[in-house]
Amino acid sequence: MKKEIKFEEALEKLAEINAKLESDEISLEDSINLFKEGLELSKLCQKKLDQAKLEIEKIEID
Repeated sequence: MKKEIKFEEALEKLAEINAKLESDEISLEDSINLFKEGLELSKLCQKKLDQAKLEIEKIEID
């Protein structure tokens, strides 16, 4: 089973991926793989933000 990554960890990893993609020292294949990983992390972050928003809205209603 895959370990659930925390929001802050995902953001940090996205920053690392961004820095690598901006460098001129990365191959096209590595760039594509990092881009794919970045998209997955971005989706994960959005999901966690959506969940937090719903939780806050639920608290406000109660």
